Amino acid sequence: MGKKIAWVTDTAALLDEKFIQDNQIHVLPLNIVFEEGALRETVDMTHDQFYEKLRNAKKNPKTSQPAIGEVVDLYKSLKEQGYTCAIAIHTSQHLSGTYQSTFTAAGQAEFEVYPVDSKIGSFPMMKMIKLGQQLEREGFEPDYIVERINEMADNSELSFIPANLSQLHKSGRVSGTQAFLSNLLNIKVVISFEDGKPVMKEKVRATTRAKTYVQNVLNTDLEKSIIHEVAIIHCNDEEGATAWKKALENEYPLINFSVLPLSACVAVHAGEGTLGLSWVRLPELAPLKKKKAELVTI
Repeated sequence: MGKKIAWVTDTAALLDEKFIQDNQIHVLPLNIVFEEGALRETVDMTHDQFYEKLRNAKKNPKTSQPAIGEVVDLYKSLKEQGYTCAIAIHTSQHLSGTYQSTFTAAGQAEFEVYPVDSKIGSFPMMKMIKLGQQLEREGFEPDYIVERINEMADNSELSFIPANLSQLHKSGRVSGTQAFLSNLLNIKVVISFEDGKPVMKEKVRATTRAKTYVQNVLNTDLEKSIIHEVAIIHCNDEEGATAWKKALENEYPLINFSVLPLSACVAVHAGEGTLGLSWVRLPELAPLKKKKAELVTI
């Protein structure tokens, strides 16, 4: 009999409730720390409530990982429910300490966990879970499943365009002068993930040029990889994301586009109105072979 695997992630993936329920995903909420205290994303506040609080906050909020006790309690509960191990897919360790705390929590709970650093957030995390669960159904061992997920992490892309640099200034990512000049001259920046780190890739005049830059990154990947799906991601700008989706569908009729909101933790830094694209490159894979599991020693 194969191992009974629990699937764990955090709210950086921002999975919708139906997907969570249908696939029995255990989600650890990240924290948004306002002046009055920490609020758990999707648990203590809705996204509408978050953006209202963000607009009215006198002091910019910060983000933090789930409390270690919360993670330990989850693993103990999974153990009691009869799971033999968990595969925990978390946001990039350069953005949050959630991935690293998995090792400590698993040791305290005396529960076997296979931690995965997704090196990203949002849409690719959902794709990693889908891939992992498909391989689980096909009878593959956890170590091999994690190997394949790590390959997907190395082939995931996410580029986004903040509406302006005001929120990046408030969170200490850019100087006040940079933010002022950017807003004055309508300069847009493109931020992409490189090996798990968000990197400012381009500065251009106007949102249209920024979008063109991101689409050129997509075009480059399409020349050498298979891409079936692309997510238009946004921070409380569904209207803008939907309009971009319609334009992209006309230009790329063979790609399935979807509109997905970004985690509030991204909005704390990038700001309301942020738009972007995310996808996973799908190179031709070698034939799958079953392997004996090598459990992570916690």
